[in-house]
Amino acid sequence: MRPRVSTETQQPRSSRRRAPIVITIGVVLLLMIAFFVFAGIYADIMWFDQLGFLNVLTTEWIARIVLFLIGFVAMALPVWASIMIAYRSRPVYAKLNSQLDRYQEVFEPLRRLAMYGIPAVLGIFAGVSAAARWDVALTWLNRTPFGEVDPQFGLDVGFFVFELPFYRSVVGFASAVVLLSALLVIATNYLYGAIRISGREIVIAKAARIQIAVTAGLYLLLQGVSIWLDQYAAVTESGGLITGAAYTEVHATIPGRQILAAIAVGVAILFFITAAIGRWRLPLVGTALLVVAALLIGSLYPWVVQRFQVVPSQLQLESEYIQRNIDLTRQAYGVDDIEEIDYEAKTDAEPGALRADAETTASIRLMDPAVIARSFRQLEQYRQYYQFPSDLDVDRYQLGGDSQDTIVAVRDVNLDGLGDAGTWYNSHIVYTHGYGLVAAAGNQRSADGQPVFLQSGIPSTGALGDFEPRVYFGENSPAYSIVGAPEGADPVELDYPAGSNSAEQTQTTFEGDGGPKLDNAFTKLVYALKFQSEQIFLSDAVTDESQILYDRSPIERVSKVAPYLTLDSDTYPSVVDGRLVWIVDGYTLTDQFPYSNKVSMSEAIADSEGVAPALAFDEINYIRNSVKATVDAYDGTVKLYAWDEQDPILQTWQKIFPTSLSPMSEMSGDLMSHVRYPEDLFKVQRAVLGRYHVDQASAFYSREDAWKTPEDPTQPQASTLLQPPYYLTMQMPGQDAPSYSLYSTFIPESRGDESRNVLRGYLAVDSDAGSEAGKKAAGYGKLRLLSLPEDDNVPGPGQVQNTFNSDPSVGRELNILKQGQSDVINGNLLTLPVGGGLLYVQPVYVQSTGGTSYPLLQKVLVAFGDQIAFQDTLDEALNVLFGGDSGAAAGDNSVEPGETPTEPTDPGAEPTEPTQSTELQELLNRAKQALADKQQALADGDWTAYGEADAELAEIISELVVLAGDDGAATDGSTGGSTNGTGGTGGTGGGSSGGSGG
Repeated sequence: MRPRVSTETQQPRSSRRRAPIVITIGVVLLLMIAFFVFAGIYADIMWFDQLGFLNVLTTEWIARIVLFLIGFVAMALPVWASIMIAYRSRPVYAKLNSQLDRYQEVFEPLRRLAMYGIPAVLGIFAGVSAAARWDVALTWLNRTPFGEVDPQFGLDVGFFVFELPFYRSVVGFASAVVLLSALLVIATNYLYGAIRISGREIVIAKAARIQIAVTAGLYLLLQGVSIWLDQYAAVTESGGLITGAAYTEVHATIPGRQILAAIAVGVAILFFITAAIGRWRLPLVGTALLVVAALLIGSLYPWVVQRFQVVPSQLQLESEYIQRNIDLTRQAYGVDDIEEIDYEAKTDAEPGALRADAETTASIRLMDPAVIARSFRQLEQYRQYYQFPSDLDVDRYQLGGDSQDTIVAVRDVNLDGLGDAGTWYNSHIVYTHGYGLVAAAGNQRSADGQPVFLQSGIPSTGALGDFEPRVYFGENSPAYSIVGAPEGADPVELDYPAGSNSAEQTQTTFEGDGGPKLDNAFTKLVYALKFQSEQIFLSDAVTDESQILYDRSPIERVSKVAPYLTLDSDTYPSVVDGRLVWIVDGYTLTDQFPYSNKVSMSEAIADSEGVAPALAFDEINYIRNSVKATVDAYDGTVKLYAWDEQDPILQTWQKIFPTSLSPMSEMSGDLMSHVRYPEDLFKVQRAVLGRYHVDQASAFYSREDAWKTPEDPTQPQASTLLQPPYYLTMQMPGQDAPSYSLYSTFIPESRGDESRNVLRGYLAVDSDAGSEAGKKAAGYGKLRLLSLPEDDNVPGPGQVQNTFNSDPSVGRELNILKQGQSDVINGNLLTLPVGGGLLYVQPVYVQSTGGTSYPLLQKVLVAFGDQIAFQDTLDEALNVLFGGDSGAAAGDNSVEPGETPTEPTDPGAEPTEPTQSTELQELLNRAKQALADKQQALADGDWTAYGEADAELAEIISELVVLAGDDGAATDGSTGGSTNGTGGTGGTGGGSSGGSGG
């Protein structure tokens, strides 16, 4: 009889048969994951190598790997050693309670795994943390002195920017290692009986005592070093009044931290003594003393000094430190050499007042980049697979020997417009690029209000000359495109539509070097995995001559090859040396500059053109526009130029990446003529200057002259978005000639719910770098601040917009424009310091409510002082505003639609003849002024002036009647007016004589 086999012996055999399958599946999964990771790494190597910045990638990777290994070893080895020492020195015959016995039984099978696994896991976390600080480590190793010392410790600023963050990171890391080791040592010794709790007594074995005491001593020693380093951090910490060490920090906090550091070191020594003699009383008393000292010296004493010594005499005691904050903040943000000009702004619009500003008025930009984007789309998009951005850019070109401000945009490809035709082949093989740069004159418009295009059409033609128009790398380019083909193959990429028939198209083949080559099956497989598209591997359209273009946004490309830069939020296209390139501004930043005020960069640059993120943790207190970068729109080539070669942070990164930056001397003259002062830098500086235009401690402390940027008056009433700065060609007081500039305005800072929207400051910076190769223009970057007197009530943008909106005559004309289902759109409200005062200019657009409509410039609003004008052209409006002859010609003479002007409007041209409506508005303005003169003369008792004003008023009335077309009435009125005026004058004269005789 065959013996019966139990199921207990069959189960293990079944498990053994499944084990190889499970292992095989696991290995396969691990290999797949590893290959996916490898594919991403290999793709990055190919991308950086093709672009010529492989050294940036390898340097960062090597730094990360080395720091990971250092972090791993620095954590895992001490933790493992601590556990191993605690285990090997455990008591052999320790008396354990039943509960610990059970813990040991459970833990013992896992002991070896835990002894190596716990340090390994902690080491991995520590390595990842250390690798993330690769930039701190590299800048410390390659640090460059600033050549400036802080006023408190006399140390070079580079110590606070490069060294202190590194030292504090190292001490913090070491403290974490020691603390985790101590916790694991205590746990191990307790588990194996080296630490026993017997009633109210804690019994510690000698070996455990030594290990715990030494570990505690090391931890306190590190805390002493940490507290000592904290004293230096006082000059970069934000306090209640300023950033930096104020009176309380200097006289209480910093000395207190020095004392606490000494106490911590002393207590550490007591723990080391305990390791030798075995008495815990002294270190425990010392630890209690340290806690009490931390409360008294670290918290209570500074509070007492602040409350009872500083607060009663704050201005006197804090003046020295406030002055430090003012001086170093202005230096850190690059506004210490600002030219401040007292500006007595006129408010009377006198005839001929703009004669000295003829060049500025000829360049006033009426085309609002945020409004006319729809015009660009309707007039220049041509096909549904093209697109323009929602906010256009401002640039300038030399045309006819003069500088012309232009509104520019790239016609980029839009795959969403393909609809049902958006197959993989069309999306990635055919529709690969945009086409052309469209440019419109900033100061001109056609007869019907359209933009006047300087460069337009498909193929691209115009005044900007010949250049490569294809845009393979743009702000809205597809995620990836596959381009290139074998020699002699038929082109498949859509170049541009060749006629009105959508079937007529021209094709092209990319001929540049813009991306990694797909010249073998392995590379195709790598990118098929990267983009999760099997078509890259299977498609016959992908040949050995194909290239794959990806990461095509200019800002994305620059940020990858220069990870140490913070990039400006706005990049703009320019035609440079026959190529279409994107120009990107890069900044070097820190938040560790001593005594410099900290601001959130995201909040500082937020306005109606760009909203700050909901959570922004990006405080800075030092900024430099250190790099100008270009990205070729055709082949994606990235070039980095060291723009601020004196910046120590940039010099440090140049040591780290020695081959990635080119000197400014390699910039061509054509490129120099298109770079500009960056907008984000200017926004940060204006945010700082709202308070730090005051350079004296007493005035700063009282905040009696604090300013802010006004809210954008063109936004809805409930909006709190700030008015953005604007690029304009203008001549500031203190300049010999107009230059391409960027400006913003200031109004008084709000006090509670009340805010006076009157102008207090006008900030402008010279943004013209010149056109000499490799050399900045002497005036580039010069900041000028016009300060208006406190007693001058020059209206701010909000007041002016309110005046425009509430004026009855303007309202009537706007109502006429709104008829026929049309919307009226107010363009950007510009402010210009001309005519000895401040001129406000606002274009007014009309747009039909139809789906395919676009805005047309129909009217222009202008204001000077409390006088306004509303006319069809800027030329007419200025003449009305300034008594019939402004003295200068604006540049908005009508041009026929489709006509491209070859030269900018001559600023010296004679003003155009005023129309009847222009004359009417002019006479009404004169009448208003005459009435005001009569009232003033009556109040002053000046009868001569009263008679002259009365005569002037009578003459104006007669001219109004003549303009109305009633010649007979005009004659009578004129005569009567003259008679009355004469009589009035005579009476006035008699009154004067009588007065004198009396």
